[in-house]
Amino acid sequence: MTQPDLEIRSVTVDDAGELLTLRRAAFVTEAQQYGDPHIPPLTQTLEELEADLQREGVITLGGWYGHRLVGSIRMLIEGSKATLGRFAVAPDLQGQGFGTQMLMAILPHLPEGIEEVWVFTGRDSVQNLALYAKHGYEHQHDQTAGDLTYAYLRKILGDTGSEHAEA
Repeated sequence: MTQPDLEIRSVTVDDAGELLTLRRAAFVTEAQQYGDPHIPPLTQTLEELEADLQREGVITLGGWYGHRLVGSIRMLIEGSKATLGRFAVAPDLQGQGFGTQMLMAILPHLPEGIEEVWVFTGRDSVQNLALYAKHGYEHQHDQTAGDLTYAYLRKILGDTGSEHAEA
């Protein structure tokens, strides 16, 4: 099956309402799995999201399929490290390759000098862990926050610069 192509670009404040809707839809399943409706992607307000989109050191990418925002991923840049978060794909389109396209799209958007990319997900989120492992992320440690335990995974980028495409 050929996966449909996404238009992947930076999310702007003008897209904030659509992004908030996408994240809430995508993270409901996660919240149900862990029995916690108060996970941050579900409690973030529109104003907090708009502020985050304008925050220095944060890059948020969206994937549009036609006119619809169907995927997003947030990158926090700290020195030579990027941390991925709020990775979301519309629930009705999961399993069709959109998440893989979003994950692959981050590399050209990373600033020069990034040596490692980190991501975290619920320790019991088997599909998420499998996706990250398939793309070269290796489990480093688990960390408990409240009632949830997160798995932290890391991918070391090569010194050759081959991971960085021209943006």
